Amino acid sequence: SACAGCETPPPACTSTPLDEQCQPLYTPDTFAKGYSFTIQPDCGSSKGSCHGANGEASISFADATSAYEGLVKRVKAGDPTCSELIVRTHDTGQDYSMPPDSALSESERCSLLKWVLAGTPQ
Repeated sequence: SACAGCETPPPACTSTPLDEQCQPLYTPDTFAKGYSFTIQPDCGSSKGSCHGANGEASISFADATSAYEGLVKRVKAGDPTCSELIVRTHDTGQDYSMPPDSALSESERCSLLKWVLAGTPQ
């Protein structure tokens, strides 16, 4: 997959151990919750985000529909280990890590993990 600005593209699967018993920030039973609690404030806001309405990234997080459509293509529903969203958010400190220079909290990463495990409900 493409990695704008990255020297090293993300691996297909993460080698970071994933804790499926983690405590999520919110119950990820809908994408709208993830968008409101994590995606929009941390990745799609006006903080100079690459994923904002005028961002240069290949996915726009300007609204929930665009974010869902972009992310669901980068996720293997039920398989977080080999989902690009999880690889990029859980492999912190890497060139391909997202968000860059500011890792999501453990509970935010957990919520994304549980959303993928739940089959990426919209």
